[in-house]
Amino acid sequence: MRQFGCKAAAAAALLALLFGGCARGEAPEARPVSPALQSKVQASLADAAKRTGLDTSALKVVAAEQVTWPDGSLGCPAPGMMYSMALVPGYRIRIQAGAQQLDYHSSLNGQPALCPQGRATDPVPDNRPT
Repeated sequence: MRQFGCKAAAAAALLALLFGGCARGEAPEARPVSPALQSKVQASLADAAKRTGLDTSALKVVAAEQVTWPDGSLGCPAPGMMYSMALVPGYRIRIQAGAQQLDYHSSLNGQPALCPQGRATDPVPDNRPT
């Protein structure tokens, strides 16, 4: 059996996330994955592996999505800090590492940063017509 590297495992995890409904007999939802989101997922997986000591193959991408943050805190306001009060497009990536879930937030061009548990806020609702 051929062994695959971390990138292949991460890509497989992302595909499983995007087409998870196929295993349950559901039709896959057509959601193109941008190269920017793929690179954010890779960076988040690498950071999660470093923080937890787990191999990336033991990590599961629970969610990876483009979102709009309500302000410059990118959904992770630190106590005592002030942020721009403008909508900020970005990404939210959630990774399951054993019993813990790691929540990564970023702007479109920034690197994903881990948002400590209990500090994360939700992005603004997507009001685009379906």
